[in-house]
Amino acid sequence: MSSASWPGSVFARLYDAHPDPWGFETRAYERRKYARTLAVLGERRFDFALELGCSIGVMTAELAPRCARLLGVDVAEAALRRARARCRGWPAVSFHQGHLPGAFPALSPGSCDLIVVSELLYFLSRADIMALADRILAVARPDASILLVNWTGPTDTPCTGDEAADLFLGQCRGAGWAGAFSERRDGYRIDLLAGDIRGT
Repeated sequence: MSSASWPGSVFARLYDAHPDPWGFETRAYERRKYARTLAVLGERRFDFALELGCSIGVMTAELAPRCARLLGVDVAEAALRRARARCRGWPAVSFHQGHLPGAFPALSPGSCDLIVVSELLYFLSRADIMALADRILAVARPDASILLVNWTGPTDTPCTGDEAADLFLGQCRGAGWAGAFSERRDGYRIDLLAGDIRGT
């Protein structure tokens, strides 16, 4: 297992070879995970949501009705083409292509009240996970929700899902953010940080 972040070219090849390489549209596991992710967010509506690692936009389309604005980010242009097509009925949804954390979108400080980071962190190196956490915290509103979803099974990525989540959470807690919710399900974990219950 390499400790370096996976390069964007890896994801480009995956999506060029298959339009849905992880079965986001078809696997029962993914449907259960999306439903649980939305349930954790409750009934709250959001002014400006940021979804990092949006892939082909399955979760993006589920989030869209809850958000006045929603920006999805992914490194693979082939994935973003499908995400744009899926979300074409939602004019407040837009997309940004970039390899994180370096190509993080240029957003105003404190502009986002929801940041979703689903099945992304463990593809990054430890240093990049902490850098991404810092960039997210810079754009998070004081009352923002930061939602992480991470696979917890075997992987050949730079970090395991648990390692990646714990690194990210540690960086956020060091900046005063407190955990509002955490749970483990069959094959994944969900962690929610909430700015309105900041630690001291």
